[in-house]
Amino acid sequence: MEIEKFYIDGPIAITPNKFGDERGFFSEVFSKQGLKEIGINPDFVQDNHSYSSQLGVIRGLHFQIDPNAQGKLVRVTRGSVVDVIVDIRHGSPTYGNHIKVELSADNWKQLWVPVGFAHAFCTLTNHVEFLYKVTGYYSPECDQGLAFDDPDLGIEWPISSSEVILSAKDRQHPRLKDMPRYFESKVNKRAFL
Repeated sequence: MEIEKFYIDGPIAITPNKFGDERGFFSEVFSKQGLKEIGINPDFVQDNHSYSSQLGVIRGLHFQIDPNAQGKLVRVTRGSVVDVIVDIRHGSPTYGNHIKVELSADNWKQLWVPVGFAHAFCTLTNHVEFLYKVTGYYSPECDQGLAFDDPDLGIEWPISSSEVILSAKDRQHPRLKDMPRYFESKVNKRAFL
């Protein structure tokens, strides 16, 4: 397993080992012990699977708040996406910053999205299958979102705003500056000074 950490504390990209021969391949895509060894110790309670038929679909930016806040382990098994997560932990030295990672069936990467981050992806191909494990059950009362096109976030999506395929719900999310303080940072600011 390969891991990649980012300048934002918390998220980790994981590429599981993949063993192939003339029959196909084998890959251990989830190991609780393996995650624990790299500092991730989630209690997953639900698996989700989404399908997007067209290039240019953006789903997000989504998150859930307490008491059903969710950490997510996300991956793509068909097609390709740009995955984006935004730090929405007040007091974090990287509050409002984001990272982008390409996830695809070819590169086999996964991304750990901790609680306190808004998450979205944009499809780069037609026929994308996106799978994710979550640490909290889906709760309509806790379901929240952030505007994917908030100019303060500076996210450069691979699709122009006029070409984006977005749900009506995702068009209604507020900008970061208009959101309540849902999460507080547990990161030691002094470590970044």
